[in-house]
Amino acid sequence: MSLRPVDEVVDQLLGLVKPTGKSELRTIVKAVNCCAAKDIQSPINVPPADNSAMDGYAVAHADANLQTSYRVSARIPAGYVGSRLASGTVARIFTGAEIPVGADTVVMQENTELVGDEVKLLSLPDQFENVRSKGQDIEAGSLIIRKGDLLSARTLSLVASVGVAQIEVATPLRIAIMSTGDELVEPGNPVAPGQIYNSNRYALSAMLHNMGMKVIDLGIVADTPEATEQALMDAASMADCILTSGGVSVGEEDHVKAAVEKLGKLELWKLAIKPGKPLAYGEVQGVPFFGLPGNPVSTFVTFHIIARQYLLAMQGRGDYKPFCVTGVSDFSFKGGGRREYLRVQIQNIEGQTRLSKFPNQGSGIMTSVVWADALAMVEAGQVVQPGDRLTIYPLALC
Repeated sequence: MSLRPVDEVVDQLLGLVKPTGKSELRTIVKAVNCCAAKDIQSPINVPPADNSAMDGYAVAHADANLQTSYRVSARIPAGYVGSRLASGTVARIFTGAEIPVGADTVVMQENTELVGDEVKLLSLPDQFENVRSKGQDIEAGSLIIRKGDLLSARTLSLVASVGVAQIEVATPLRIAIMSTGDELVEPGNPVAPGQIYNSNRYALSAMLHNMGMKVIDLGIVADTPEATEQALMDAASMADCILTSGGVSVGEEDHVKAAVEKLGKLELWKLAIKPGKPLAYGEVQGVPFFGLPGNPVSTFVTFHIIARQYLLAMQGRGDYKPFCVTGVSDFSFKGGGRREYLRVQIQNIEGQTRLSKFPNQGSGIMTSVVWADALAMVEAGQVVQPGDRLTIYPLALC
């Protein structure tokens, strides 16, 4: 079986995505990390009226000059609306306070001088200076959130600033994860010879939680055909997608492989990707199924580069493609027969994004992922020299 290009497989998978279309109304505080199910338009102007950008004195620019001392006819703190500015006077005004009718400019207090009970202007700014105009930030009726946007701390702050208290969000996907294999042991228990701790379970769970999805954790499934089949049926009845790691690779006679084929359909691919290569995709009783490779780094990379896009698109997110930038290599490297995702660290050196490589790039070296803050993409056969630019995928969200 020939190796399939990563981009080709991703395009094929994205073409199979069927968003659930389910949505629900949530308060702002419970909408974080969710996906907007509808466009949101601002019901108000922000700011709602012209207001002062600083502490100072509100004046009518056409009548102001530097030869006259002015009576202070009003004092306007933030949260109050002053009366019309009397002709030939100024109003003491504070940051955020509404500009009174009759005034159009604010002279900051550092450019004024108190002369008894009156104020003298030491310099006169341009007309409308130091005034934040009505709707300067947001105009009533303008689009502030698009359907498919991630509702992050920043976007929720924007929503709150226009007085919207509840948001229609895409119902978070329910993702079932399951582990198989008699060699797996849960952390906190002793391991016997030939056994290993089940780390992929916790990596997948954490990444899914960070994506705002609900995890249905089926734990370690007994390594028998009956238990595997029952676990997959349970997962299909509860979840929008099923994820496993390890045990489903080309040529293996595994209980998961046989059970998925019995309950639905399964495709096994060898991808031109390193770390990784084996990937399974199919369905169990109509529910999408991913079988990721078992080595911890391979699980992490294939999830981040492939499965994550599929799940975000299924959730309805508009930004499902992984974010990437470029950086300058500080190392030499020769690519092999597959596209490789190197674990690298980013440093800002003299204004350049410089990349250093973890020494051991093995698929079982999870310390490389913890050390790294990005994946650097190297194409098959590519020769990398110090100073070359590489595409990198930051890992800040993982």
